[in-house]
Amino acid sequence: MSLLLFLIQVVGISLSGVMAPGPITAAAIAMGARNRFAGALMAVGHGIIEFPLMVLIILGMDKILKSASTKIVIGFAGGAFLLVMAIQMLRSLRSAEGREVKVTRSGPIVAGIVLSGGSPLFLVWWASVGLNLAITAAGFGIWAFVLFAVVHWLCDLIWFSVLSWASFKGSVLLGPRNQRIVLLICSVALLGFGLFFIYNAASILVKLL
Repeated sequence: MSLLLFLIQVVGISLSGVMAPGPITAAAIAMGARNRFAGALMAVGHGIIEFPLMVLIILGMDKILKSASTKIVIGFAGGAFLLVMAIQMLRSLRSAEGREVKVTRSGPIVAGIVLSGGSPLFLVWWASVGLNLAITAAGFGIWAFVLFAVVHWLCDLIWFSVLSWASFKGSVLLGPRNQRIVLLICSVALLGFGLFFIYNAASILVKLL
């Protein structure tokens, strides 16, 4: 396989992963309603976790990511953060005017960091599908690996930016009432993902006891 064909494969696989509904998708839509650049900033936070992770899995960290203890810790921590985000959003939506939805007090970059590092699905993807892509890229050489990392991240950047931009534009067209409905749906989605992560972590823990 040529490097060009490999990179085309990377784009296809990366987009299929990033476009799948998940907590970052819900957060990008929710935060994008107030900030059109929220998606791009979340991609920066996502990259802060993802770039080092790409290197670490090549060095053998994929075994750690697949361990039960890692899945338990990440599941509980990530689930708890999602629940906090969902509760903050729901509380903000209860305000009379709903002028400010506090998805997270630390901003989109921190949200991107925590939602990525705290997502078992993200880590499992990199320990399996992502690992195979990274190994193939490394086989082409160091610069091909760097190019692979950049291309993959650009897929994240473009998709998250599209989500937040569409949400921002849509919030203007929909009006306050419909905007609050969209944010309510995102809040419930984050709540569901949080409970799902915690349930999976608890299930693994019970099996070990």
